[in-house]
Amino acid sequence: MTEIATVSAHPQPALLQRFSRADLLFVAAILLLIVFAAVASEAFLTQRNLVNISRQLVTNGFLSLGMLMVIRTGGIDLSVGSVLALAGLLATGLQEHMHFSAAIAVALAMGAAVGFLNGWLTARFNLQPFIVTLATMGSLRGLTYVYADTPRYPVDEMFRALIGGAFVGPIPVNFIIFALAAPSVWFYLNHTVSGRAAFALGVNKEAVRLAGVDVNKHLIFAYVACGLFAAIAGVLLASRLGIAQPSVGIGYELDAIAAVVIGGGLLGGGGGTAVGVLGGVLALAVVDNVLNLFNVDSYYQQLLKGLIILVAVLARRKKA
Repeated sequence: MTEIATVSAHPQPALLQRFSRADLLFVAAILLLIVFAAVASEAFLTQRNLVNISRQLVTNGFLSLGMLMVIRTGGIDLSVGSVLALAGLLATGLQEHMHFSAAIAVALAMGAAVGFLNGWLTARFNLQPFIVTLATMGSLRGLTYVYADTPRYPVDEMFRALIGGAFVGPIPVNFIIFALAAPSVWFYLNHTVSGRAAFALGVNKEAVRLAGVDVNKHLIFAYVACGLFAAIAGVLLASRLGIAQPSVGIGYELDAIAAVVIGGGLLGGGGGTAVGVLGGVLALAVVDNVLNLFNVDSYYQQLLKGLIILVAVLARRKKA
């Protein structure tokens, strides 16, 4: 295990130092965007709008945290949008047959199981994670439509009252759940053997393997966590909207990858932090909110997101 400490101890500080200038530039850009929005729109800094931002960023927040755990290993998970959709449908549809808490448990178990399948196939057969998760993305989307080709509504009113529509003071409950998950991921990545191993895998998988570390175990765990977080995002989204649709989640994996990249993550592995991902999630949420406040067409929103990702990649091109 000392080899993991050696691998992870040296590259990470260097990466952080080399990313600091790019990170500061993005922080400055977001602050400028917030100032511009506050001046240009009286609605931006209202409590109602800030609550909307906090509720809406939860979905991409959970997807991005899970994606970070996979990307740090040098992998990727394209199935998170499909997991999100199926989890939301299970959490609502199964309420016709069981208590909503049991339905949520089934949905979360499904997400973890899909993550295990992705990780096991990738690790056991040394397959490309892009291909593996692309296959599960399509299969799960088809399974989602097989299960329910029309929207499902929660039967138990408490499903929404306790999660999606509940507040603790002015703070939405779903945001509190996310706020508790984020430091947990930070602690896992920085202060656990498995988290450090995930970083080391992204730096040099073969070196970790030669050090006697169970590579498959840590790799599978990262995908299980990613699938579980995607399922949590699906449950929270269905609870907040009061409806689950089989078509939801298409393209969500791209927003999650974007948040990781904007936050300093490296698609080749061995980079990215929980704090950086939170910054990426916040950046995308603020951009979406500002564009919606000014009634910018959704096509232009996609264009702007693409440009933001491109700038983020170019800013770190010498470090990747």
